[in-house]
Amino acid sequence: MSKPADKVIISCAVTGSVHTPAMSPYLPLTPDDIAQQAIEAAEAGAAILHLHARDPADGRPTPDPRVFDRFVPRIRDATDAVINITTGGSTRMTLEERLAYPLRARPEMCSLNMGSMNFSIHPAARKIKEWKYDWEKPYVEGMEDLIFRNTFRDIKQVLKVLGDDCGTRFEFECYDLGHLYNLAHFVDEGLVKGPLFIQSIFGILGGMGPDPENLVVMRTTADRLFGRDNYRFSVLGAGRHQMPLLTMAAVMGGNVRVGLEDSLYLGKGQLAKSCAEQVRKIRRILEELSLEVATPDEARAMLGLKGRDAVTI
Repeated sequence: MSKPADKVIISCAVTGSVHTPAMSPYLPLTPDDIAQQAIEAAEAGAAILHLHARDPADGRPTPDPRVFDRFVPRIRDATDAVINITTGGSTRMTLEERLAYPLRARPEMCSLNMGSMNFSIHPAARKIKEWKYDWEKPYVEGMEDLIFRNTFRDIKQVLKVLGDDCGTRFEFECYDLGHLYNLAHFVDEGLVKGPLFIQSIFGILGGMGPDPENLVVMRTTADRLFGRDNYRFSVLGAGRHQMPLLTMAAVMGGNVRVGLEDSLYLGKGQLAKSCAEQVRKIRRILEELSLEVATPDEARAMLGLKGRDAVTI
């Protein structure tokens, strides 16, 4: 069991590649938007900032390092938060595209999806009455016939070129029970060493549902596979499931992730105006539960990160 004195790491996923501009006027799209929301989230208590990039012209997801360079250094200079760069990108990006900026930045942390999956939000297209840009509708509807690819060889390559060669550690994104076993395979092969940071994800179509029982199954399975002292458990609840599942995770000794990548809402029918609003809400819940929030340096120590001085960005 996690030690009672452990603090809770709040991660914030600022923009992602799933939601589109028509879904919320508050979704950060430009480098200025992303930088501002990330900095505000860090000030509100997020120890880790999980970052994607978007084309500033129309908000579509982009892997372009030149766009990342317009906001990542600004965030680094304004905060001491751990910068976590996606290697997931989007379902339409190749592995080479997804790795382009992480290999350049050599960050302390990157996300790593632990398997291929039918990742989709295509039913959401039926709820949108008016699209802001021409790319949005085919992008969302097209997810119905796309697979997010991360084969065992893909994962092995990421572990080598980012983990071994760059000293980057990973937020292991597990969308299903089998993803924990995929991670255990790489641990058994000696390609991954602890402490592990396991991000269990609930509520994405194609992955595990948001049932509270599934959170218990993921937690107990991770205990069996890795031993509770050898990993840090974190939870991401998609959409309306965000705050209830995060509260449950915290009570179970886990860490939490918020942000407009994961949910556009602050409460029922209430759009979040910023990522910082979600950070402040979950922080308030944690503190009401008498749980302490980890600082960035405390998170670095808990996760065995190399430190911001070893990052090239």
